[in-house]
Parts: sequence; C-alpha cells; structure tokens
Amino acid sequence: MNIQLIIPIYKPDNKLLDLLRQIKKQTIKDIPLLIIDSGSNDEYKNEIKDMDCLVKKIAPGTFNHGGTRQMGADMFPDKDVYIYLTQDAILADEYAINNIVKVFNDDNVGCAYGRQLPHKGATIFATHARLFNYKNKSYIYSIEDKEKYGMKTVFNSNSFAAYRGKALKDVGGFPTDTILSEDMYVTAKMLLRNWSVAYCAEAKVYHSHDYTIWQEFKRYFDIGVFHAREAWIRKTFGKAEGEGKRFVISEIKMLLKEEPLLLFEMVFRDGMKFLGYKLGLNEKILNKNFKKKISMNKSYWK
Repeated sequence: MNIQLIIPIYKPDNKLLDLLRQIKKQTIKDIPLLIIDSGSNDEYKNEIKDMDCLVKKIAPGTFNHGGTRQMGADMFPDKDVYIYLTQDAILADEYAINNIVKVFNDDNVGCAYGRQLPHKGATIFATHARLFNYKNKSYIYSIEDKEKYGMKTVFNSNSFAAYRGKALKDVGGFPTDTILSEDMYVTAKMLLRNWSVAYCAEAKVYHSHDYTIWQEFKRYFDIGVFHAREAWIRKTFGKAEGEGKRFVISEIKMLLKEEPLLLFEMVFRDGMKFLGYKLGLNEKILNKNFKKKISMNKSYWK
C-alpha cells in the first residue's frame, strides 16, 4: 500500500522530536514524510537527515486546518492512504502505523483514526477525556449506525488519522473554511457517500492537552461555531449534547473515585465548556471582534 505521512507543525516542542524518532522505529520502514512548517526554528532538522522527508515551508498566516492538510494530499495525488499526525502526538509503539494502515484492507473503509492515550503526567481532566473518547475496542461504523450512535458516528481525530485517497477525492477533499473539526467534516461526508469510518484501538499515540478552564471555554466556543456553520452534520447525525451528558456522568464517577476535591472545579470547568459551546452555536449574533477574543483559532476571524 502506497502511504504518505503528513505532519503540519507550528512552533513545536520536544514532542515532535520524540514523534520523529518513533516514526523511524516503525515496522513499516522508510515511510515517506511531509512536514508542513508554518513556523519553527528548524529544531527538527538533524532528526530528519536519515528520513525520506520533504519539508514544505508556509507563512504562519496561511495555515488552515483543512486547507493545509489538503495541500499536503495534493502534493502527492497518487497515494493510496494519507496518514495525518499532529506535532504533539507520539506514536506509542512500533506497530502504530502498520495497525492503522491494515484497516484499509477492508475496501469500504474511507477513513480511520487511532487510540489516544494521555501523556505522562496529564491532569485527571485530560486523562478522563482520553479514556472516555478512546476505548480499547476497535469498531467500524457506516451510515446505518447513526441511528444508534448519533454524533459519535462521525467522531474522528487528525491527531492520528488516515484517509483513503480515493475516498478523500470522492468527497472533494478537506474543507478550507471550517474553524476546526475538518476531520469530522470529511468523515460525515464519507459516511453519506457510503464509506465507513474505522476506529483502530491497536494503533496508539500519546496525545492529550492540559487545558486551562479559559482554554476549554475557547475551544468549545470554536466547536460550537463549527456545528452552527455546518448545521447539516447535527441535522443528519444528531446533537452533541447527549454525548456531553454521558461524558459528565463518567467524569463525576472518575473524580469521586480518585480526586473528589476536584468536583467543584469540574462543575465550573464543564459549565464554561457548555457556555462556550452555546455561544458558538449562536455566534451569528455576536460581534466579530468579540468572537475573535474568545476563540482559540483567532486567525479564522480575519
């Protein structure tokens, strides 16, 4: 199978170096890699000397979650599978790439994503988010599963995701005008075109974020904006609020068991996430400058 690995980067830290070292340890050898660099000090230069790696430099202001990823695919139009990683996702073992590629032996699979484990030392909130969203059992969903799983059917994560080239072309590639969640957008489009989405629990990366409460608010505002502007996804697959309720219940159980004193912070944290999401859903009534201030992706509001 002809694969292409693509990693967009911006001011990376040492996690990128760890990721590059793990790529070289994979059971699939000499994986062709494209690094799309929108801002770095070339600190990774020595690490890629012995890799089949192309670096594409772009201006920081031109980065776009979907558009930049599509640019990477367009640079290699004949690849069978495109694998995307973020700079802070570290492959957990030498089989990660091989395991996610294997799911494409099923001709119906259009895209796949791997399991995310919390980084060492992650907060209990970051740890719970990974344990809740990324279980240890693989599955494959098709459009028929939306009646049972709702919004969960279109879940995906470009921190470690793979796309069949044919399926990506079939849906017109990544969107260039979404604030984030380009992965969910493509997954939804693929499901509607009768492709399937696979979750591969055996393909693992370490990836988590220790967001502050304010950062959580801003991220969920952006998610709300995405759901408002791509309302067809909620209309077709259901609202996200149901999954949110299950998340909160699971979080309470974990905190009661391990860190009960953090329940008060959880209430405030989740309340801010909910407020941010609701503001995002109603962003049309908000001033553009205000939206830019409370958004995590400020460049979107130019």
